[in-house]
Amino acid sequence: MSITVKSAEAQKIEPITLKWLGGKAPQNPIGVSWGVPFGKGQVKPGQSLTLSNLKGEKLPLQSWTLAYWPDGSVKWLGLATVAGGESAKTLQLSSDNLKKSVDGTLKIAEKKNIFEINTGILTCQIPKKGTFILDSLKLNGKLVANAGRLTVISQDGPDAEDFNSPVKQLSQSEITSVKIEQSGPVRAVVHIEGMHRTETGNKSWLPFHVRLYFYAGQEHIRMVHSFIFDGDDQKDFIRGLGVFFNVPMKEQMHNRHVRFSGQEDGIWAEPVKVLTGRRVLKKGDRPVYEDQFLGKPLPNQEEFDEKGQNLIKDWANWNDYKLMQNSADGFTIQKRTNSKSAWIDAGGGKRASGLGFVGDISGGLGIAVKNFWKSYPAALEIRNATSSNAELRAWLWSPYAEAMDLRHYDTTAHGLEASYEDVQKGFSTANGVARTSELMLFPSREVPSHELLAQQAQFSNQPPLLACTPEYLHSVSAFGIWSLPDRSTAGKRWIEGELDKAISFYQKEVEQRHWYGFWNYGDVMHTYDSVRHTWRYDVGGFAWANTELVPDMWLWYSYLRSGDADIFRMAEAMTRHTSEVDVYHLGKFAGLGSRHNVRHWGCGSKEVRISQAALKRFYYYLTTDERTGDLMEEVANADDALEKTDPLRLILPPSKYPTHARVGPDWIALVGNWMTQWERTGEKKWLDKINAGIGSFATMPYGFYSGVAGAFGYDPKDSKMYQLNPGDLGVSHLTTLMGGAEIGFELSKSIDNPDWQKLWLQYCELYGAPKEEVKRVFGKEQQLETPGTHFSRLPAYASYVKKDKKLAEKAWNQFLKGSVKQFETKKIEGSQVLNPIQEIPAISTNNTAQWCLNAIELLELIGKDMPENNPLWNK
Repeated sequence: MSITVKSAEAQKIEPITLKWLGGKAPQNPIGVSWGVPFGKGQVKPGQSLTLSNLKGEKLPLQSWTLAYWPDGSVKWLGLATVAGGESAKTLQLSSDNLKKSVDGTLKIAEKKNIFEINTGILTCQIPKKGTFILDSLKLNGKLVANAGRLTVISQDGPDAEDFNSPVKQLSQSEITSVKIEQSGPVRAVVHIEGMHRTETGNKSWLPFHVRLYFYAGQEHIRMVHSFIFDGDDQKDFIRGLGVFFNVPMKEQMHNRHVRFSGQEDGIWAEPVKVLTGRRVLKKGDRPVYEDQFLGKPLPNQEEFDEKGQNLIKDWANWNDYKLMQNSADGFTIQKRTNSKSAWIDAGGGKRASGLGFVGDISGGLGIAVKNFWKSYPAALEIRNATSSNAELRAWLWSPYAEAMDLRHYDTTAHGLEASYEDVQKGFSTANGVARTSELMLFPSREVPSHELLAQQAQFSNQPPLLACTPEYLHSVSAFGIWSLPDRSTAGKRWIEGELDKAISFYQKEVEQRHWYGFWNYGDVMHTYDSVRHTWRYDVGGFAWANTELVPDMWLWYSYLRSGDADIFRMAEAMTRHTSEVDVYHLGKFAGLGSRHNVRHWGCGSKEVRISQAALKRFYYYLTTDERTGDLMEEVANADDALEKTDPLRLILPPSKYPTHARVGPDWIALVGNWMTQWERTGEKKWLDKINAGIGSFATMPYGFYSGVAGAFGYDPKDSKMYQLNPGDLGVSHLTTLMGGAEIGFELSKSIDNPDWQKLWLQYCELYGAPKEEVKRVFGKEQQLETPGTHFSRLPAYASYVKKDKKLAEKAWNQFLKGSVKQFETKKIEGSQVLNPIQEIPAISTNNTAQWCLNAIELLELIGKDMPENNPLWNK
């Protein structure tokens, strides 16, 4: 830290109410981490805070600073506790001192080759090197699992279409680094990095990051698994991507059990040796089969009479099991006795919730994959259940589906005019993209009940999260400028109604259009095709949105103002996707992202507007997710990538400067990256980079407008922008539309630079202004883009700062002139469509995201100046 706190004494803060996402507290205490923002100067780093429940009892609390204000006070604080039950429906964060408390019991010990984590009930050993990411998992001193490892099956070509099978190869995890990122007393985070090494040892590839999360007094472990594809998409095809554990099996066959979670609360449950057949097995006068099915302990085989022993001996032993979810709408369960015998169908359904368990009556291990069916093809598998060590496998990519094919969708390039895409040789590559999955490990000292397994599956898919109320978040201006819902007038009711319709439509579209799958889940499509009654999934740049016009921000601001759990989950899924799949994490495009396309990495446009930290900050600060923190840090120096891949290389000839950048979406996206690093670290070098650019524009005759189409020369070495020609005057519409407005609004509250305030206000006031006004300010008669709905928040901001009602009137006129009742659906059914649908014929994600963002921001900036009458809401 290079900044200091000016206030010497910690201030007393007003109690902050915390509620559970979705409104329901977990039944039993669980570990949870979340973020809380504070106003400037309100909380000092290291200041002691108290978390209490409805009974006024103090709860264990661990805290760490996520972000700082420029004066060194806390902007965002990360918190962790263990809470649940009736008294924890609502919690309160305050600076009060309460007498009764519960201390965290989590401890970490470092030994020669391992780290040992002890939660007070669970002991886990993590090797510092080797294959195993987690070993020796014990409950109350009893081993329930070990040999946790990552496994990849690859093949040297796509699935054969000519009956020539591709050659397959096995790779397993090889650890290169283990770091303790947090060490308690409430929460511990272990970060494991490594590569996958082939069995032959001649290749290390697919870098991975695994984080393991432990909480005091808790049995479960959260795992966040990320891998980066660094292969050749023409010959490296992943057939299976999994996480494996060994589970010791010490009891006799009939006391061993397998479980899979099915649809909703459904559980598939069977013993390894099913004690039923032609005859009824009894112990004394009592049949034992029903107890066996429930996982209750049964006597050993030798404790039965001779007839019973013969029956047990003769019934089949089932060794292997698998649940395969190869589509979003169907899973199958199969089992077999041994590798020389056939798999038989054992069950099936539509959407499995993603939990598998294997163990015996003295303990076992469950593993659950979040968004299991939504991220198909996935599988859960148990092997060798009849041996002394069963193997529990969670397949993030199922080996029982087609191999992962990361090639582009065509071998012919299609241009901007025809297909709105920009394919260039060597650019449509998946080399460098990543994917993150979340899992939960549930060690057990017995066979869990069906009810507990169903709860664990639900817990894994919707992990509890504490959150501040929308009112509190708004009061401290978290994430800049946005409004709380307001239906106090006819016009505001109309806008709120349209906002509700927009988010509801897209929530339903995810299901209606089946926007699921390992590489797709979380994203939405760009533009609709009303003739085919589908989105333009196969037309170049009209397919997957890939952050275009920031639907990510629209979803997050919609969550902030509502606190709605369903909106949060949708925004979370989009952030997970866009920050991993749409961005390059290594290779020649590292630090850049791919513009919208049929394949997420297909477009030749590789830019910082897609990879920018501003899209990820919401999720990071609200949840403290360390992986997202990595990704924001990863793009801190993304401007270096501009020198390798000039964003304007196809538009402008090379200049004397190392590369080019527009005010937006290039430079202002970089500003968002640097702003994030500055507030996270307090290091002045990031502020210096921002000020270097601001200083550059301040010396130019037209400020941010000093470039044709907003283009400038840029030098990553000094972070300065350069006017290409003395008379250049112009602007790029993408400066505003790719998050530039939101970055600008928030930066204005943090930075103490008069040049920035002047330049940003000038930009907001002059965008789309009449030629005469431009001439009055700059002495040149030129239209600086066209005013419209998408840009109405700019004059609204100028009105807010200058308290100018004429600018407010201008902003509302721009917004309402381009507004229509655009979110009305109509039903299409019969032979015109594959399935009955509700459609909006003219829908586009660009327009939806931008209309909603402008509405949300205008209501905050100039809501009091909204016209009383308008045909849109007076009909």
